Amino acid sequence: MAESRHPSRRAAGVPRTLLPPPKLCGFLLLLVLVFSVSYAVGSATGPVAPGMRGSGGGGSSGGGTGDMPGMHGGGE
Repeated sequence: MAESRHPSRRAAGVPRTLLPPPKLCGFLLLLVLVFSVSYAVGSATGPVAPGMRGSGGGGSSGGGTGDMPGMHGGGE
């Protein structure tokens, strides 16, 4: 009735308590993939509105209505 004890395979690796759940890792990987594809498509497509440019630091005065007729800015 002698039982031989074999060392566990986990003893050589990282303890299971320090690893995040596999479903969480899969979800985070999927999230990164979706945002990466979204960014790539957005970069390839370019601006969605004619004349749309990146912010150059000089904001428009008049409440951000730009050149839209009939719109009143705050303070006018």
